[in-house]
Amino acid sequence: MGVQTEIHASAYAGAFTDPVFQSQSVFRALMDAMARPGTIVPLGAAAMPPAPLGAGAGAIALTLCDDGTPVWLTNALVQSSVPAWLSFHTSAPLTNLKPEARFVFIEAGGLVPGFDQFALGTQEYPDRSATLVLELASLHGGPEFVAAGPGIKSETIIAPLGLPEIFLTLWAENRALFPRGVDLILVAGTDVLCLPRTTKLRRREV
Repeated sequence: MGVQTEIHASAYAGAFTDPVFQSQSVFRALMDAMARPGTIVPLGAAAMPPAPLGAGAGAIALTLCDDGTPVWLTNALVQSSVPAWLSFHTSAPLTNLKPEARFVFIEAGGLVPGFDQFALGTQEYPDRSATLVLELASLHGGPEFVAAGPGIKSETIIAPLGLPEIFLTLWAENRALFPRGVDLILVAGTDVLCLPRTTKLRRREV
């Protein structure tokens, strides 16, 4: 069995075993996590996409992506079986034009582009913006940030592990565009932590 055959086969496997129930579970978890920024929420379902896409990110793709949501992938994902997997299971079109993407997937350790390269919405239609699904090593154990804003009682501490060094700068620039801007879904394994554009972040002073 050659490598090409294995890659080809992996594009057809690894979707939800109970699509309706599992996609509902993931959708509810994402809505909950968006409503309570900074809270770690289990997705309640996993997919088995081809590497290097992870189980949680795959489950998010199966739930949110369809033929009306252009998707942008990193080079590492483009060069894997992930495009064929996404196409087969979601019918989502791939785009290499960042401003056209509704969803952006970045694998753990992948290079995170500047958020302003993606669709930021308009003043009239701020919802016409991209959502970035960023896979991380862990949602614990990283540099600590204080999060505040809608959906957060006073403040909460988050410490995702694996964010780029300049993350706080990228996020401050994104926040400054409000009501425009991107929203983030941070995912590790099958747990998510959401940062909608309304969330303010600062480094925690020890």
